[in-house]
Parts: sequence; C-alpha cells; structure tokens
Amino acid sequence: MKLTHFGHACVLAEFDSGERAVRVLLDPGTYSADFEDLTDLDAILLTHEHPDHLDPDRITQLAKTNPAARIIADPGAGDRLREAGLTPEVARPGENLTIATVTVEVLGGEHAVIHPNLPCVTNNAYLLDGRLLHPGDAFTIPPSDKPLDVLLVPAAGPWMKASEAIDYLRRLAPRVAVPIHQGGLAEVHRDLHHQLLTNLAPDGTRVEVLEPGTAHTY
Repeated sequence: MKLTHFGHACVLAEFDSGERAVRVLLDPGTYSADFEDLTDLDAILLTHEHPDHLDPDRITQLAKTNPAARIIADPGAGDRLREAGLTPEVARPGENLTIATVTVEVLGGEHAVIHPNLPCVTNNAYLLDGRLLHPGDAFTIPPSDKPLDVLLVPAAGPWMKASEAIDYLRRLAPRVAVPIHQGGLAEVHRDLHHQLLTNLAPDGTRVEVLEPGTAHTY
C-alpha cells in the first residue's frame, strides 16, 4: 500500500492488485493542494460535507479527468455534490463496498461535536482493505479486534483536543499512525501536535509525518 498526503485530510491510497494499483483519493478539500491533476483514480471518497474535506470545484475537475472514478460520500456530502452537478453514490455506516479489489467498510455516522449550538452533520469513516482507517472528523472505533495497520489520525481541529487524539491513538494502537487534519495550524503548533502524538504513542506504534505530495510505502 502506498500513501500520499496532499495536506490536511486529503490522502491518496494505492493498493497493489496485481495488474495495476487501485487508486482511492480521500477528502480532497479546500485546505489541501496539488491533487487536481491526479489520473487513473478508481474512486473519490468523502467523509463529510465541510469545505476542508470537500471542494466541489476541484472534485468536478477530477471527475472530468477521471470519468470512470466512483464518487462515494456520506449523505451530507452527497447533497453538496449534487448541488455541484455531480452524481455521487451515497454510503452509510454499516455498508460494505468494493472498489476494484479493495473492500471498504463504512463506519461512523456523525461528526464530532464542535459546539452544542451548531448543527451536527453526518460523517463517514472508511476502513479500506481492512488495513487503512480514515475517520473523518470523529474518533470512530472499528468493530473488529484485528490490529489496525495504518491510522490516519486527526492531529487538530475545532472539534477536538490534543489529548483526545492521543487517547484515540492509544486505544487503536495501529502499527503506523499518519497525522492528518493539521491544515489549520501554524507551523509551530503543527510541529507541537505531531510531537505530542509521537512522544505519547503506545508501544509498537510508529508515528510518521508524511512530506506532502510524496508517496510512502507501507
């Protein structure tokens, strides 16, 4: 499996299927960059409708250059995409999908609470190939007791505290944790959050901060 981080919550996951890699792009949003020219995508997955996870203009561009790619979204993101003239597949927690040879378990259900006075939106977490978890904006716990290979762990956001991310990382104890969702932080604070995750990770977990735009193999 190869992962390329395009900043914030946007990650390209590539899975070896023998003849060619299955390429899945997750959460191409407004805080992310340099994913616009990707080709040969099999699917684009959206966890929820907030702009930092969903940029309708650039997703429309991707749909034109990747006409065979499936666009899969939670109900709220599905509404935003239809408003942009796209035709997404709406997926809900409890469903199991297959993208080429890659299985996708849809988990989650709701975005973490930012404030009780703000409306809560839907949020899908996606477990790909039983190995890679993108939780969106929530601390979703996979139902399986099988050890998780790679967790895309939220590092910061208005809906969370650093201590919650650390506790989430410790509970899931993946082999590798890749910090995401740090696009709203100044560099000095971004480094601090990454350092906290690294220093307080559980035994057996390696935290890797990915260089944007560079593929890493797992």
